[in-house]
Amino acid sequence: MKNYLSMVLAFAAGLFILSSCEGGVDVDNHDKDFEAIAEVFLNNTVYPTYSALADDSEKLVADLEAVINDKSDANIKKACSTFLSARAQWELSEAFLFGAATDFGIDPHIDSWPLDVDGFNDLMSSPAILSKLEGEDGSAYAGAKLGNELLGFHGIEYVLFENGAAKPASKITKEELVYAVAVAGDLRDRTAQLDAAWRGEASGNRLSMVEDDLELNTTVAGGDLYYGENLLSAGKAGSTFRSWTHAMQAILQAAADIADEVGTSKIGKAHTGEDVSYIESPYSYNSITDFIDNITSVENVYYGGVKGNRDESKSLHAWFSKNDPDVDAAISGAISNALAKISSMKAPFVNNISDASCDAAMSACASLVETLENAIQFVANN
Repeated sequence: MKNYLSMVLAFAAGLFILSSCEGGVDVDNHDKDFEAIAEVFLNNTVYPTYSALADDSEKLVADLEAVINDKSDANIKKACSTFLSARAQWELSEAFLFGAATDFGIDPHIDSWPLDVDGFNDLMSSPAILSKLEGEDGSAYAGAKLGNELLGFHGIEYVLFENGAAKPASKITKEELVYAVAVAGDLRDRTAQLDAAWRGEASGNRLSMVEDDLELNTTVAGGDLYYGENLLSAGKAGSTFRSWTHAMQAILQAAADIADEVGTSKIGKAHTGEDVSYIESPYSYNSITDFIDNITSVENVYYGGVKGNRDESKSLHAWFSKNDPDVDAAISGAISNALAKISSMKAPFVNNISDASCDAAMSACASLVETLENAIQFVANN
């Protein structure tokens, strides 16, 4: 009996050691915590943001079509409001560009700048192209033929806005509206693809529209998993995430990437003189709001959801607060500081790219990147 009991205890100890050493981390490898964080990340941040983006983009098409039927200042202002709402949701998604936005080239397709103004003017002088854009498949033609520098948010922005305000209806031509409707249709289609690719069946009729009508890809590498399913399958066969640790690192890395882009590219390229034309949202004077929304997207990822729909108890913030309060304090402080410094930038950015406030904002973004990179290392080592 004594020998049998010893064997049982030894076997149990071996299982304990095996489970605790797998991946070089603690007993449960934090997997349960990370899975809960991923579920909240999807349900409270990714899904509502992409769903709202697709809804607003769809509404923008309807608003622009209304302008064609009744070109009034009131209708232009309504379209501008919808545009800014869709724009905000896109910028609020940029802390999780990994996945469909990158895999399907959606990010550069709908958000490249600066706008090719010369190309736009050439297009306005081409009846043949305009007739294609005005046709039944105008959005498909735009998406396939115009190129990223004439697609997406900034082409529509150029038509609708002037010096930070809604452009007077009298200054917008029918040709420009034809272009805007077609490009908005393409924007609608590609944001619908984002929503369908992440939510799968939960996106409802949007999924069949994307897969059947538009014949666009929605699954990871053409396989069986939608992007939300892929994340929730971390560590299992078929998922691109080899472990839950890998999944958390990917989420944190995407947040670090957008913080770096805001500081070094979105602000830095114009401010340093590397490329003074590299100014996001220059016609609506929305640049600083874009930057704030980008850092808010990091905040949403870290704190477990968009404002009004957060579960901090199952967030990266809660996990770091428990496992390394110093890392948590550093990230929390860096997010708040970046938001404060960007909010203090002299507006509009397009007219103040040399202002000293840009330096403070860039420095704050760099500090946020550093804290997030430290967090990635902590996850890897623990």
